[in-house]
Amino acid sequence: MSASRSSRPAVRRVVSLVPSLTEAVAVTEPGLLVGATDWCEHPAELDVARVGGTKNPDTARIVGLAPDLVIANEEENRAPDLAVLRAAGIEVLVTEVRTLPQAFTELERVLLRGCGLPRPAWLDEAREAWREVRADGPSLRAVVPVWRRPWMVLGRDTFAGDVLARLGVANIHAAHAERYPRIPLDELNVCGAELVVLPDEPYRFTRDDGPESFPGLPSALVSGRHLTWYGPSLAQAPRVLAAALRAAGR
Repeated sequence: MSASRSSRPAVRRVVSLVPSLTEAVAVTEPGLLVGATDWCEHPAELDVARVGGTKNPDTARIVGLAPDLVIANEEENRAPDLAVLRAAGIEVLVTEVRTLPQAFTELERVLLRGCGLPRPAWLDEAREAWREVRADGPSLRAVVPVWRRPWMVLGRDTFAGDVLARLGVANIHAAHAERYPRIPLDELNVCGAELVVLPDEPYRFTRDDGPESFPGLPSALVSGRHLTWYGPSLAQAPRVLAAALRAAGR
């Protein structure tokens, strides 16, 4: 018979392979994290061992850190790397986040059940912030690039797409067979979009790099952290993203 949750050893050492979850754990319980990826930039003062990228983590170094738990995501991390960690006897918690409600559910699973932490105040603040969101008027049809050279856009079942929909922006490629399809620029410019949403990550779109490729379309330059991260930034995301959309003429 498996041990009950109450008899499970306390989690004291955590390695996170997901930048947004790194921030969620670090803000909730400073000192619990012992390792994170090179891309984990928040909070700014985070001082932990770096274990490589999300797609190419140094599994030997992670094992050497002797974590009680490794936090991962089914989209950001590769199954073979997680299998190596499990084979070394390390518990790996894999999240799936494709909608805003799912983000809240998975944050609770990571923080409360996975790490054994008390419910953080910021999580309730984030829920309340989104509960108050009301899109004004009909949705704008938008193309949402996340990369160029080649051009890639948001497709089906993405967290960012769900976030935008709640703010009155309909991803024009939401019914695409792929989640992040590669679509030539000339096709993007004739897809019927009324707006182009350009986040600053994973590709860093700027006023001088991105809008010029979509002549005639208003461009909303948005914070990638607030659009794609599920963590403490969720509490500010509605306000930050709505302001960027208004600046584009929303």
